[in-house]
Amino acid sequence: MLTVAEQLEHLELTAYHAGLKLPEVVLPESHHIVIHRMRFHYLDWGTAGRPPILFLHGGGLNAHTWDVICLMLRTDYHCFALDQRGHGDSEWEPTSNYSHESQVGDVEGFVDELQLKKPLVVAHSMGGFAALGYALEHASSLSGLVLVDVGPELNLSGSKRIRDFISQDRVLDSVDAFVERAMAFNPRRNPTLLRRSLLHNLRQLPNGKWTWKHDPNRMSMAGDFVQERLARARQILDDIRKISCPTLVLRGDRSDVFTDENASKFAAALPHGRWVKVPNAGHTIQGDNPAGLLQALRPFIKEIGL
Repeated sequence: MLTVAEQLEHLELTAYHAGLKLPEVVLPESHHIVIHRMRFHYLDWGTAGRPPILFLHGGGLNAHTWDVICLMLRTDYHCFALDQRGHGDSEWEPTSNYSHESQVGDVEGFVDELQLKKPLVVAHSMGGFAALGYALEHASSLSGLVLVDVGPELNLSGSKRIRDFISQDRVLDSVDAFVERAMAFNPRRNPTLLRRSLLHNLRQLPNGKWTWKHDPNRMSMAGDFVQERLARARQILDDIRKISCPTLVLRGDRSDVFTDENASKFAAALPHGRWVKVPNAGHTIQGDNPAGLLQALRPFIKEIGL
């Protein structure tokens, strides 16, 4: 695990490499909460009394994927980043229920428990589907919705590439072995920064080897992946008019998961949607180009009056 000093240094280095000037360098408060009899971990970046923003990560990731984004925004907003079920330091679901419905229920429970009033939800990939499901039922209670490289229709070959990466051997001899594998998957990342980021997503076993924190059983959720994804997309597109809140769709220009056509079609179908292509970024925009994500996000936040 990273020490406090190493975490602070990591934030400064990440911001430096992204060309960002941090307003301050602090760590978030780490909290646990029980929702539907499950324990969830989340990061509270403050600032209390400011408009709330809830961040949801993608599959196989964790709340720390948003660290620099939250740190850049916390002066003006109250930022929360949730470890979703089976991820990060949240509990693994005992019956391996990682269905879309369960994830939407977690978002509902988190918003209710923390009494977040008119939050903006910023969500990546898997978290984006949970946010979409939440918005279908609660759009009027949202200030807005930002979807990071995700929409109802995706490039399934790109999605499969990510699933294949996550599904590889879960136990390796060292953290460096995970870094080597991750660099082969995404060679654009800085290996020093990547190593420290991975420490938030790995745990050491009693035998000294290392493994992912996320529950391997979540990969078998809801039966056949392709059929489940297509059914979910049809549901969202059938009810898309219900997503009445302002919605910003972001696409990484190098993403092989979410195409220009996917983003354009989705944004056009939304009642109040638009899309922006973020340069120098693949599927995980917040990791590849956090400055570009902020450049797209800030005008939207200002426009919706958050």
